[in-house]
Amino acid sequence: MMRQFFSKLFASPEPADFSRLKTDFHSHLLPGLDDGVQTMEESLEVIEALSRLGYRRLVTTPHVMADRYPNSSKTITEKCREVRAAIRKAGIPVEFSAAAEYFLDEHFSELLDCGDLLTIDEDRHLLVELPFHHAPLALRSLLFEMQKKGFKPILAHPERYPYYHNKLAEYQELHDAGCRFQVNILSITGHYGLDVQQAAQLLLKHKLVDYLGTDAHRLRHAQTLSAALRSGHLEKTLQHYNFDNSKL
Repeated sequence: MMRQFFSKLFASPEPADFSRLKTDFHSHLLPGLDDGVQTMEESLEVIEALSRLGYRRLVTTPHVMADRYPNSSKTITEKCREVRAAIRKAGIPVEFSAAAEYFLDEHFSELLDCGDLLTIDEDRHLLVELPFHHAPLALRSLLFEMQKKGFKPILAHPERYPYYHNKLAEYQELHDAGCRFQVNILSITGHYGLDVQQAAQLLLKHKLVDYLGTDAHRLRHAQTLSAALRSGHLEKTLQHYNFDNSKL
C-alpha cells in the first residue's frame, strides 16, 4: 500500500496535448497536391495522429504556388471531399476542411482580383506565405489590398524568414498593418534550427504570436510534436500564452 502511495506521488504527470488550441489550420494533408502526404493512407495516418494529440478541427492548407504547385480552389475542394469521406469511413473523430497556403506571387494577385481564394473560416482569414530569400517588394500594398477586399491575412511561420530575424521593428510593423502571425509549433522546439527558434521566442516574448500551427507534412512531424509534448518543451508556451486558434 505504501509503495503504491509513493508510486502515485512521484509519478510523472500525463503529457499535455493540444486540446486547448482545438484547431490547426496549417498542414499539408491532401494526397499528391504538394510536398505533403502523397497517399490517402498516409493522409489518414497523420490526421489520426493529430486527432490523438488533441486537435478537434483540422483545416488543411495545400500550397498554391504557380510555378511549383498550381492548385486551384476546385482541385483542393475535390480532394478534400475524398479525404473527408475516408475520415468518416475510418471513424476518426475530427472535423476536416481545406483552405490553402498562398504564396505571394503574381498569380496570387490575379486570384485576389477575382476573389477566387479559399479562406480558413467564414470570417475570411487567409493563410499566406512569403519567399524564404527576400520579402515581396509590394508586401505592404498586398496586405492593404487583401484587407480592402475583406480578407484577414495570416502570415505563415514568420519566424522562418531569415531576413526578419532579429528585426523586431519590422515584425511589429507587419503586425500593426493588420497581418496576424502563425508560428510553427516545431519552431519553438528548435526543429528548424537555432535562428528560427530564437525568432519564434522573440515573437512570443513580445506577444506577436496570434496562432500556433503544426505545418504537418508527414507522420514524422506529428511524432515529433508528440515527443516535444512529452519532453516538456512546450509546457510553458501552452500554459502561459493565449492563442486564438479556437476562435477560428
